[in-house]
Amino acid sequence: MTRRLTSLRGVSARSAFAAATVVLVAFGLAGTAFAVVLYRIMLASVDSAAADRVAAIAEAVEAGGPGSVDPALLAVDQRIVAVQVIREDGAVVLRSVSAPAAPMVPLDDIDDGLHIAMPQDTTPFGAIRLSAQTVDAAGGRFTVLVGEDASTVASTVRTVVVALMVAGPIVVLVSAAATYLLVRRSMRSVDEIRSRVADITTSDLTERVPVPDSGDEIAALAVTMNEMLARIEAGHAAQRRFVGDASHELRSPLTTIVSALEVATAHPELLTEELATTTLIPEVQRMKVLVDDLLLLARADERMLSTQRDDIDLDDVAAAEAERLRRETTLDVKATIVPVRVVGDAEALSRVLRNLLDNAARHARTAVEVRVIRSGSAAVLTVSDDGPGIPEQDRLRVFDRFVRLDPDRSRSRGGAGLGLAIVREIVAAHRGTATIAGRPGGGATVIVELPIS
Repeated sequence: MTRRLTSLRGVSARSAFAAATVVLVAFGLAGTAFAVVLYRIMLASVDSAAADRVAAIAEAVEAGGPGSVDPALLAVDQRIVAVQVIREDGAVVLRSVSAPAAPMVPLDDIDDGLHIAMPQDTTPFGAIRLSAQTVDAAGGRFTVLVGEDASTVASTVRTVVVALMVAGPIVVLVSAAATYLLVRRSMRSVDEIRSRVADITTSDLTERVPVPDSGDEIAALAVTMNEMLARIEAGHAAQRRFVGDASHELRSPLTTIVSALEVATAHPELLTEELATTTLIPEVQRMKVLVDDLLLLARADERMLSTQRDDIDLDDVAAAEAERLRRETTLDVKATIVPVRVVGDAEALSRVLRNLLDNAARHARTAVEVRVIRSGSAAVLTVSDDGPGIPEQDRLRVFDRFVRLDPDRSRSRGGAGLGLAIVREIVAAHRGTATIAGRPGGGATVIVELPIS
């Protein structure tokens, strides 16, 4: 019962009802307009025939009196039912076979001039229309009367109206049925899509909805839903990889800390300042950095990173980070920096430079170079190293999270694989781009372009 009520309230039934209503209203308006126009056209035809007959008889009477009127002008047909020529004293001097011997209307009711389609209810023929004209001839003043039969017009229009009233419900029912069947057929594809979507769960996102071969909006909807499912599947897979990689990265320092604390619990004399400074504190710092990086990337996934909009001297930020690297390493750190000002977040851009320089220092053999220049309406920041470089096929992949091109590299030296991912998110938040290219002579160069305004 519920399913039946639902089907009656469904799109197909509502569409059929709407189509039937529109067709009924349109058919009624069109039929009414057609009947009115038809009536006026037919009536105008009758009036025109009567006017022509009056003019012809009046012309003949005026030229030679009633005796010069052609007998054919007194003939009657379906439109002209009576003809009279009346002298001014009221005597009917000429008339058609069907016309009475007395005037059909009093002459006092007829003014001078031509009068077309005067409705009369008290003629011997009942309610007819009269056309009349008064003329002066050699034998005196005469009035020409021609009676028009409008009943045929009314009968014809009445027949047309009845036919329209009979055809109207048939047209409405046919349009409603056709609309219902067509919409129902389209909704069958929608129902298949809905059923398939209802069966898709997060445990199996490989399913796709069927795409009908109709090539219409429903097919486009199915294609769009499949594209959406593909994006959801990719996002779900990325989330699972992210959670797995994050758990794996956090497990290592936690294991180290737990092991050290267990040893210290069993042997309190081993919990010395050396153990704290060489083992516990470095691992805690490593966890803190990793958690901060994960939180930053999580915020980037939820919504684009929000950055402050301040005027930043990018050359000062680059010079400070280059000086920091010189203090912390024995590498040859070269800096080619020109004054460039951008709009952005100073702390975030410092983190970009720090990540790029630290990443270059991990791979460099002897030297790291940082350059800041202005190119058109963009500030260009490049960080290069003379290390092994990055294969061309991996230059996009290294911006993904937890990506290490050298899986055997020490985690303590190689990091968690989040540095370049963070660089990409921060640069994107500043409406910039980050790419990787080769370095002449060997090594890699990371190129960051930021809009100046």
